Amino acid sequence: MDLLERAAKLFGNSPALRMPDKTLSFTEYNNQAAQIANLLFQKGFHSGDIIAVVSPNTPEMALLLAGVLKAGMIAAPLNHRFPEHLLKNIVDNLCPQLILTNNKQLFSHDAIRTVTVASMLENTRGCTVRKEVEFSETMERAVSIIHTSASTGVAKAAVHSLANHWYSALGSNENLPFGCGDCWLLSLPLYHIGGYALLYRSLISGGALAVGRPDDTLSLSIQTFPVTHLSVVPTQLYRMLADTKCTEHLRRLKALLLGGSPAPKSLIDDAIRHNIPLYLSYGSTEMTTQIATSPEPINRLTLNSGKLLPYRELKNAADGELLVKGPCLFQGYLRQGSILSQTDNEGWFHTADIGCIEKDGTVTVLGRKDNMFISGGENIHPEEIEKALMMIDGIREALVTAIPDHEYGHRPAAFIETFENNIPTDDTITLIMNATVGKLKTPARYIRINEWSTLPGSQKINRAWYSAATPSP
Repeated sequence: MDLLERAAKLFGNSPALRMPDKTLSFTEYNNQAAQIANLLFQKGFHSGDIIAVVSPNTPEMALLLAGVLKAGMIAAPLNHRFPEHLLKNIVDNLCPQLILTNNKQLFSHDAIRTVTVASMLENTRGCTVRKEVEFSETMERAVSIIHTSASTGVAKAAVHSLANHWYSALGSNENLPFGCGDCWLLSLPLYHIGGYALLYRSLISGGALAVGRPDDTLSLSIQTFPVTHLSVVPTQLYRMLADTKCTEHLRRLKALLLGGSPAPKSLIDDAIRHNIPLYLSYGSTEMTTQIATSPEPINRLTLNSGKLLPYRELKNAADGELLVKGPCLFQGYLRQGSILSQTDNEGWFHTADIGCIEKDGTVTVLGRKDNMFISGGENIHPEEIEKALMMIDGIREALVTAIPDHEYGHRPAAFIETFENNIPTDDTITLIMNATVGKLKTPARYIRINEWSTLPGSQKINRAWYSAATPSP
């Protein structure tokens, strides 16, 4: 299936890609993608080749990724913020046939052709649009490789098929409609599954994507484009709510999708108080973005992540681990040229997330299986304690680690960031935590910080760093 050709026939002159200086219709979008695809063929590349793209979000990057899809090649957008050594390790594993980048000096592989994004697009001008592009029509063909956030120290290369993206988009759209006349601001990076998957949602449903300049803030972009939908992580929402003009625009949205990490009570309360249509979500790279999402905008604080979306299956293992499968589930991880399946004998992928599933499909994620520790003979999930801490007024962010204890084996300790120095006090936090999660799960000590150590090229807190840095009692 040629998604761009299909979109051009179905949606024609409707806006497809909104940029700061112009807007492309679906017909124009398809034509420009075809020019890029033709140039790739002329340069000797073939359907099924891996094309790595190292760039911040730009209109040019969105066009290049569309061209790669049109050519039947496999797009591998990479985190341009990764340290040089990590990027090179990822490229060594990918073995792409071409690297498109803004920094050619970063890659000196003799065997890999490297072209700048600007020159690639410059060379497409005047390129004849070929009516037929030759590639496999099967929905099971690989179309993307998206790397995980490297929260365990190694970024894994998740391979997705066209079918994965197709069913992910269909299920998401059934819960949160997005179509002609709508505009989704590309606020998450295209190397993140939450950003890249929006290319498919747009092509399948007819909604437009808005892509600003790399240095534009979200507050500026949301005031520049006719945005109706937005995906953000908590840090981004904090910044937008601090801008009065931006907040006015957020109220007019049809949907604001919040995911990535648990959000503190103060942030949820603030969004609800401003009448922002907030949806909570739980997803993963392996399931091609969303797994569960709020069925409607939330109007009160909730600890769940909404309900299971169509085309996804979810169940608990005996130990409470969440297992997933269905047409959204990725093909496997790419390692040295081979795609290694990650499912068990029954086709389930083990997420390493611990959670609860209600009869109505409501999903509550308690924490990561590999973060769990034992205290006094009980399983302790740091994320459960973190969520409880962030429900306390005055606490902006929290992270819990284990510290040795002679009596219990281990006890929780908490790094916390507050809005004001020493407010709330340790004693106040302890009283509230004793009442909400019990004494065993109440942190034995609190370490106050003003700035977080994050994973390379990411906004995610580096949990391993804090586990190693936790002082003994």
